[in-house]
Amino acid sequence: MLSAAQIVALIIFIVMFVLIVAAEKYIPRHYVTLGCGALTLIAVFGICMQSPAAIWESINIKSFAELSFWYSGGAEGESSAGINWETITFIAGMMIMVEGMAKAGFFDWLCMKLAKLVNYKPIPLLISFMVMSFVLAMFIDSITVILFLATVTVELGRLLKIDPVPMIMSEIFCANLGGSATMCGDPPNIIIGTSLHYTFGDFLKNTGVIAFVSLVLIITYYYLVFHKELSRETISAEDIAKLPAPESSIKSKKDFAFSSIIFAIAVILLVSHGATGLTVSTIGIFVSILTLIAAGKDTVKLLKKLDYETLLFFIGLFIVVSGLEITGILELLANLIGTISGGNLKVMVAIIIWLSAIASAIVDNIPFAATMIPVIRSLAATMGVDLDTLSWTLAMGTDVGGSATPIGASANVVGISKANRSGHHIGWGKYCKTAIPATLIVITTAMIMIFIRYC
Repeated sequence: MLSAAQIVALIIFIVMFVLIVAAEKYIPRHYVTLGCGALTLIAVFGICMQSPAAIWESINIKSFAELSFWYSGGAEGESSAGINWETITFIAGMMIMVEGMAKAGFFDWLCMKLAKLVNYKPIPLLISFMVMSFVLAMFIDSITVILFLATVTVELGRLLKIDPVPMIMSEIFCANLGGSATMCGDPPNIIIGTSLHYTFGDFLKNTGVIAFVSLVLIITYYYLVFHKELSRETISAEDIAKLPAPESSIKSKKDFAFSSIIFAIAVILLVSHGATGLTVSTIGIFVSILTLIAAGKDTVKLLKKLDYETLLFFIGLFIVVSGLEITGILELLANLIGTISGGNLKVMVAIIIWLSAIASAIVDNIPFAATMIPVIRSLAATMGVDLDTLSWTLAMGTDVGGSATPIGASANVVGISKANRSGHHIGWGKYCKTAIPATLIVITTAMIMIFIRYC
């Protein structure tokens, strides 16, 4: 029998999910999570539990005063319910760095340079932009990757008189796939990594291997799907001559040099943070400070461009999920999965990866990932199974499952919106026709590889 606190926490969570999915056009999603987070603090912890300690645990301000927030020294810190400030801080820092790179014209230059290298031919463009989307999403948030890639792709399509839709749809999928390869590419991985204390290298050696194998399959798949359509596209020398030189994208050589150096520093620190002991929150703050210093008089402009809505969305989300965790709802879910699987690791992997994939295709994969972390932690503790295996399973399921539908991941929403605003409509049918088979290919591949390697 559920307690009053558990029932109220569950109702708030369900209402939050429904509003995120069904009412996003009318109520911004950060309003939804912040409102539901406030209800959790007041109704669940305040009225039902009458526990100030639970409120403070959920807000989790104390984490800033802990050494493990700034420096891990290779040791695992204590996991706690509540707002994951390490995730918030890291994402904010990377947002500032990316805004600085965009201001310098780094992304436009990179896209145009790559397009020129393949002589603007449609099929090589498709493949090269898929690879670029995958690689960039390993280090930069996939939402940002798609935002600038879709913009450049639409412009290239206009100048070369080719349909940009096949490229945009394949770029979206590869951004989500590339994000699964590392800790910092996709928001679910950032949450998993900071919550369970994994490093960039941990993800690269585990989900990264699966992602690279899957990339080969996905490039082959999208080539087979789109090669006839793209082969019919003709690009004249006159069209190519009208294209701007890649160097014209660089607005300031000094800013471009600074942003390139800062990006290189960020990559080096992220790759080595398991050895140096620097946490991702420290790295995020450090690169953001470097970016703001380099911006000089444009510092305020960069800060104004920060996506505060996404950060507020995360804060409210973490509070709502802490309501399920502190009241014990997530432990009940873990016990249910353990009972169904009979303690068999292969069955658990199958349940988690397909449940994650299907759920993330229907709703945003970020809240689902945040919800499932305490579940797999509880499963590992009660069933004696390897937490790492469940973590890689959850990461692949949420990251790739979100690619299946237009609303499954934030990168999908951004890419499709950009295409639609430019007059290239991508509806549910058109998107799902190619994305669902691609998702099934990767999820099946991931499950088989996890079975072989870990079970």
